[in-house]
Amino acid sequence: MSVRFQELDWRRTALGELALRRRRYPDVGGVDRDVYEIKLNDEYLMSSLFTVAELELGRLALAELADPEGLAEMTLDVVVGGLGLGCTAQAVLESPAVRSLVVVDALAEVIEWHRRELIPSGLASDPRCRLVQGDFFAMVRDGTGLDPADPDRRFHAIVVDIDHSPRHLLHPGNADLYQPTGLRRLAEGLHPGGVFALWSNDPPDQEFMAALAQVFAEVRAEIVTFDNPLQQREAANTVYLAKAR
Repeated sequence: MSVRFQELDWRRTALGELALRRRRYPDVGGVDRDVYEIKLNDEYLMSSLFTVAELELGRLALAELADPEGLAEMTLDVVVGGLGLGCTAQAVLESPAVRSLVVVDALAEVIEWHRRELIPSGLASDPRCRLVQGDFFAMVRDGTGLDPADPDRRFHAIVVDIDHSPRHLLHPGNADLYQPTGLRRLAEGLHPGGVFALWSNDPPDQEFMAALAQVFAEVRAEIVTFDNPLQQREAANTVYLAKAR
């Protein structure tokens, strides 16, 4: 593609102005490549230039479920909260142990981009994956379940990448999920021994770790580092991992 910048779609949504963009970045890692960006109002929600932590979020969640023999003999049902560019969902589907994946996103427009392949994730064509439009936080809060087709369904892993961190939220109404009461509701959607995994743009938050420890049997935070070629420095995100009782 010769065009250096292209706005693939722009929509006015309930959350504000949403845009999908594609840029041609020269000499990033020595190879020119297309980079996809999602922007909401003045905030960049995601860029495919930085996907290491999003991929690790899905991989680390499944690794927490592995027995000594690995995942090969397991059959897993997973839900991902937050679709974005689809990186975390793609990482989950890398595992042949995953039988089904439900991906919940509040924005029907983002789901449409994947179905139209404006974002070339391949998720919409994977028979194991179902894209569901809904408010993940409301689904947890109201007890309606994370799978509209089966409200009582439980999952082996619930993986979330929506807010910037437990303190920096896209909407103030999301705050209750990060408190013990909200975390207990979320844990009810897990099988015993199931895993809750959360991405954060901030360093590990000890207050949030303490809230997790009130609800889950095992809690830890993984720092994921990656190269930032634009700023010529190493960057870091956090992945929280919590195992249900």
